Amino acid sequence: MMQCFHFMVEPAKNLTAKIKESHKRAKKEKKEPLDEDQLFVVDLARDLSRVCQRSAILEHIWNQDDTWPTPLCRVFIVQCASMLESKKRPMQTDGWPETDEVKQPDMINEDDLEQAKTVILDWTKDLRAQPEQSVWPGEPVVKVLEDLQSAWRWGRVPNLLAAMELVLWTLILQRPDKDTIPQQWLLWKQRTQKIGAVSYVPQPVWDWIRDAAVEVNLDLDTANPDLLITDEKRMRCGFERKDIPNYHQRFDGWWCAVGVESFGSGRHYWEVEVGERDWRLGVVKESALRKGFKSLNTDTGYLTLRLERGTELKALTVPFTALPPGLIPRKVGIYLDYNNSQLSFYDVEKHFHIYTYNEVFTEKLFPLFGTVEIINDLVIRSPATKTDCFCTTPCLWG
Repeated sequence: MMQCFHFMVEPAKNLTAKIKESHKRAKKEKKEPLDEDQLFVVDLARDLSRVCQRSAILEHIWNQDDTWPTPLCRVFIVQCASMLESKKRPMQTDGWPETDEVKQPDMINEDDLEQAKTVILDWTKDLRAQPEQSVWPGEPVVKVLEDLQSAWRWGRVPNLLAAMELVLWTLILQRPDKDTIPQQWLLWKQRTQKIGAVSYVPQPVWDWIRDAAVEVNLDLDTANPDLLITDEKRMRCGFERKDIPNYHQRFDGWWCAVGVESFGSGRHYWEVEVGERDWRLGVVKESALRKGFKSLNTDTGYLTLRLERGTELKALTVPFTALPPGLIPRKVGIYLDYNNSQLSFYDVEKHFHIYTYNEVFTEKLFPLFGTVEIINDLVIRSPATKTDCFCTTPCLWG
């Protein structure tokens, strides 16, 4: 039976491969000529892959299998120049250069673009003088590049921008210790681009985030009396307000509760299944007030995301920051890197970044949970182990 099954599957695999190859050929035949900015990125990809070992993934860019739209090329060129210029600035405590926030395409003028190209061309003159395949990127970067290539082939990654950035950082920094480059790349992306910084978090980096998983339980003494809480992991709104002690730490306005655990250092990660209507997630500072219906935003000690009416996702900054509807998740990963001053939110099922608060923390932080759902529970989940995989495509790091 197993042999029969093998012979049934093998032709299907071959057929799938032939279909993909046919689509690729058709795509190449229909390609329009690249403009100047696109060609600039293509040439840079060729220069990077010539020097950096195990970076064959960039061939998809300079072979034009992965062609970026012009606005993305312009943003990348300006950001790449900013990376190179930042080498001349003081280093951060994590050893990475300071960089400015990413400019949007409509903010980039021709003078900025030409200046950025000049900076890159000056750097590539030295790069071209280096021997072929002379730089080893380190095993962690190689694993990320392999995962990105697989994800791109299966359509989970829209383009290979992340691969270009990682190889570029490897060649710019020339650090002997390359083990932390993928993690530091993620921190840098989230620092320079707070909204949707990474369309796909590579599996090895995702595993590193999940290594910081902690058990979080709801603190019943802080829960709004309207909330129904079961097993300290589930909550939803009830129909009647319970007659319970109104402790000073209890929410009596907004339908919220905090976790029992507080965090004052280190890395911490937890996951929450959310409803499709309204929810609020994040952290609250120990000193923040919890009474009444005062706005729960950064001015009052709350760093949260909120979904309103099922369609409006917001970061509750002052004023609030509206987030694209395409970033609305069903399962949220919350990652607190206290020492690196970041609180980040991810879509667990799709492995993409939603939003990051970059703020220096000076006091204890409590996980915050809020919902107005009366049917579906908001559920705190223990993050899956590395052997569990939610993706529908082959996984290299399962």
